[in-house]
Amino acid sequence: MSTGPDRSRVLLLTSSPLEGGEGADKQLAAAVADGVPGMEFTWFTRWPARGRPRLAHGRRIPVLSRDGVPHVSERLQIAVASSALSRRTDLIHAVLTIGSAFPRFSRLRRHLFGDRPVIHTVPGVMDPRFLERARPLGVTIALSEATAQTLRAAGFGDVRVIPPAVPLDRWPQRPRRTGTPTVLFAGHYDPGGGASEAIMSAAVAARAGARFRLALAMRLRPGQDERSRAAGLRALARREGLSDVDVYGHVDDMPGLLDSSDVLLFPPRALGGKADVPLTVLEALATGRPVILSDLPQFAALSDAILRAPVGDCERAGLLLAELLDQPLRWEALAARGRAVVEERFGAGRFAKQYEQVYRETIGLHSTTGVPEGGST
Repeated sequence: MSTGPDRSRVLLLTSSPLEGGEGADKQLAAAVADGVPGMEFTWFTRWPARGRPRLAHGRRIPVLSRDGVPHVSERLQIAVASSALSRRTDLIHAVLTIGSAFPRFSRLRRHLFGDRPVIHTVPGVMDPRFLERARPLGVTIALSEATAQTLRAAGFGDVRVIPPAVPLDRWPQRPRRTGTPTVLFAGHYDPGGGASEAIMSAAVAARAGARFRLALAMRLRPGQDERSRAAGLRALARREGLSDVDVYGHVDDMPGLLDSSDVLLFPPRALGGKADVPLTVLEALATGRPVILSDLPQFAALSDAILRAPVGDCERAGLLLAELLDQPLRWEALAARGRAVVEERFGAGRFAKQYEQVYRETIGLHSTTGVPEGGST
């Protein structure tokens, strides 16, 4: 089963190369590979290469990709390569959001991976209806108890919960800056994804007397036109009476953007394809930036470290924002509480230990089933 005294071979499977577009799946996969000891990882890299590899160790398998986004071509290349590589692997770890293509993929599990054990980390579920025709790949790991319950109800038997991790050394707590406050939204252009709601909530705060700059850091889905969608958000801001609004595309320096912000405002109606606990939310809390969220069940683990507004209630979210900007002591208390919660519940050490336990357990159980070590199934 091992390539050395204590090393097992793990195929790390994502829907596109690790060096593709940023996303929770890539960050989670890289965090596992960096944190779990005693494993020899094989992973997919973008070709032609762009910048440094996300992982400095393991075996890289090139995937032809013009932009790193999970188009059909990238998915097919990874599926074919995974089928061949799985025969020489002790464990497959798939880090895949459950979207429209997942039910068909899940039904090909035996054809792709044979009898090799699979761990499936689910960053999020785009639509619960996709679970109706889906099958579990193996041991399933959710990021929140709310999604774990949804998966269990859909017939995913062995479902664990491992919250995502934040590398606290990369996200140190920062003091609040002086000057005009900046309110940040970071998310997608998805309907109900929170961008429009953030603008309308900010307008409520402005009408209540708050003065601030609104920054929208937006990420694209495949096939979306950035120019027209950004123009739509700017037009909505103008209609709502907001004049100091910036709409960004890809942000290279998220630590710097969070450091320059005062509040993260993230009021989606549904998470869609975003992670159950969006990493930007955890990064904001680690940096010492208060967060205002929709009261979605996936956010329960954040407890009182955040401010919550009912889903779709822009009036309430806006009033919370106005109150927070006007109360420095409350801001400081929330900043300290947010950092403490991230340190306690979302640290990299705890994350790595939980995954190491699942890895050892899954590989150990499989080794007792009679499948020859390193052999074909």
